Amino acid sequence: MGRLRLRLLGILKGIDMNAESDWLSRFATPVVRWVALLGLCAAYLQGGIVKLANFNEALAEMNHFGVSPAMPFAIAVIALELVASVAILTGYWRWLGALALGAFTVAASFMANRYWELGPAERFATENAFYEHLGLAGGFLLVAWHDLRDRAHREPSARIVNRP
Repeated sequence: MGRLRLRLLGILKGIDMNAESDWLSRFATPVVRWVALLGLCAAYLQGGIVKLANFNEALAEMNHFGVSPAMPFAIAVIALELVASVAILTGYWRWLGALALGAFTVAASFMANRYWELGPAERFATENAFYEHLGLAGGFLLVAWHDLRDRAHREPSARIVNRP
């Protein structure tokens, strides 16, 4: 190993990871979790609100991507973006809202970010957007997984029945 790697290993050996973990765990609060969920949902809240406020633009977007009939699909997209985001933020059916937005994100990425059909000049940004959206979908999958896991741990104690 090179000197730099050996020095780095020596520095890392001296760090008490338990103390670091204890210090960092102070930030693992419900408020920080909610802010993280808000960040994950921000684009969908903004998108739903903007489409609702500018419905003609929402219809134009549907037409641009060849989605027909445009009006029912625009209404469905607005409802999905807003209702699923609220479900995630309130915790009411959080797992379902997260799975819905994750599936929507993957489907929309395949529809709107078809980088494989573009020439080199347009490809770079579109390819980045495609994979960024896959990352968002992965984040939603993780939210659903955590919510379902947390529910599984809570529910057995809630099902205890007092017997004589």
